[in-house]
Amino acid sequence: MSETATWTASDLDLMEQRGVSSEEIARQLKIFRRPAPVTRLERPCRLEDGIQQVSEGDEDQLLKEWQELARGGRLAKFVPASGAATRMFRDMKSALQGLTDGSYGTPANDSGLMHRLVTALPDFPFWERLQSVTGTEEPTFGLEPSREKVRQLLVSLLEPSGLGLATLPKGLIEFHRYESGPRSAFEEQLIEGTTYLAAAGGKCRYHFTVSAEHLAAFEKALASAAPRIERDAGMGLEVSFSTQSPATDTMAVDLENRPFRLANGELLFRPAGHGSLIENLSQIDGDVVFIKNIDNIAPQRQHADSGRWKRLLAGKLGRLQKSIFALAGRLESACTEQLVEEALEFLRQELGVQVDPDTLGSGLFSRREVVMGLLDRPLRVCGVVRNEGQPGGGPFWVHQAARGLTCQIVETAQVDRDDPAQDEILNASTHFNPTDLVCGLKNRTGEPYELSRFIDTEMSFVTEKSHEGRPLRALERPGLWNGAMAGWNTVFVEVPLSTFTPVKSVFDLLQAEHRS
Repeated sequence: MSETATWTASDLDLMEQRGVSSEEIARQLKIFRRPAPVTRLERPCRLEDGIQQVSEGDEDQLLKEWQELARGGRLAKFVPASGAATRMFRDMKSALQGLTDGSYGTPANDSGLMHRLVTALPDFPFWERLQSVTGTEEPTFGLEPSREKVRQLLVSLLEPSGLGLATLPKGLIEFHRYESGPRSAFEEQLIEGTTYLAAAGGKCRYHFTVSAEHLAAFEKALASAAPRIERDAGMGLEVSFSTQSPATDTMAVDLENRPFRLANGELLFRPAGHGSLIENLSQIDGDVVFIKNIDNIAPQRQHADSGRWKRLLAGKLGRLQKSIFALAGRLESACTEQLVEEALEFLRQELGVQVDPDTLGSGLFSRREVVMGLLDRPLRVCGVVRNEGQPGGGPFWVHQAARGLTCQIVETAQVDRDDPAQDEILNASTHFNPTDLVCGLKNRTGEPYELSRFIDTEMSFVTEKSHEGRPLRALERPGLWNGAMAGWNTVFVEVPLSTFTPVKSVFDLLQAEHRS
């Protein structure tokens, strides 16, 4: 019996409302039944072997390339900002739950987190608002508050009856404090963008992906901040928002891989991870687009340094694009062995693509077509930092059936850690992916690429979740930095660790790099 034969009329109506076909659902259900995909690593990307450095002598030329892009109005910034701050306040939420139901433990093992919270509160950027909510100048209740006082304090911080920080998206939480007042991650991203999105007096273009429930709050924050930023920077801001399409959600299944149904019998669909945002990226009017996570933002005193490196990365992309477009134009107008070999050398040396002989074929014209196809792809230049033990993805050489050896961002979860050889390669990595990208989204005729063509759909993965206390299995689409961009041409450039200042826990805001 086919998968579609099991659907009720209500099921099919729901799929139609969400913009997803029963054939797509059947494809998703097959993924649940297959073994978990793994990526086979060839070797880590390292300096001079997949990772490039910007030499001092090269900087002036790259900055000229950036300036050309900026003056042409070709630059934009794409910021995924729909993520909730749940993880930032996870320890505090756990403490509040324990203090509420009496399960938190003894005062002796409470004291570490509680003492740190109480003594650090005046240093957080949201301190003044907390004072306003609690109606007191000293909402810490002294250095040794009772458990009930601490519970009240956590309620004031986290719950909607107070500041509601645990219910907000990260972008709307105050990250930095200035004499003029606190500044949210969203506002800080806008200000940082003015250092590299346009030439003097130009217009800075941004696109933020947000959750539908918080769209109005982002628009309100923009209306408040934009006039001040435009005045101080001497530039205009052009900001757009989008939400994740319901059509990119995936169906959940139970532990026996049957469609998960709610108490009323309705199918359950879930957001399918940040890889779904490739759809949002493809729909913006983007040409050369910077991508940066909402929580990776430093205070303004560091914007000059981060902006300089953004300009250098964009200059690198601009120069590469010129070379790619020129080479593709020559190949289109002529077919010679010398040109094909020149293109293959360019792919090896500049784009980190080592083509398999079997992929190329033997005939000159077929070789030219293959090479032109390898050049005619979205391009990304990724800043990578020295690995100092951060969890997450890194740059590796990976064999792809359609291209050969290519440079890819690979997450730890994609690797078979039970294979000693693969684990050894993973542990030998020297650099880390901080999600600091600049992307070329249009071809040499100015037409936008159809980004869905370059997704490795085999890199979807399954996670264990729950809904209303019932366990389920959820399908995540290929990650935005790895599977969703697996078919892109990728160049890695080393950038300094100072450009990487993420906020994963609220206590990260107390680190020196976030003190403004």
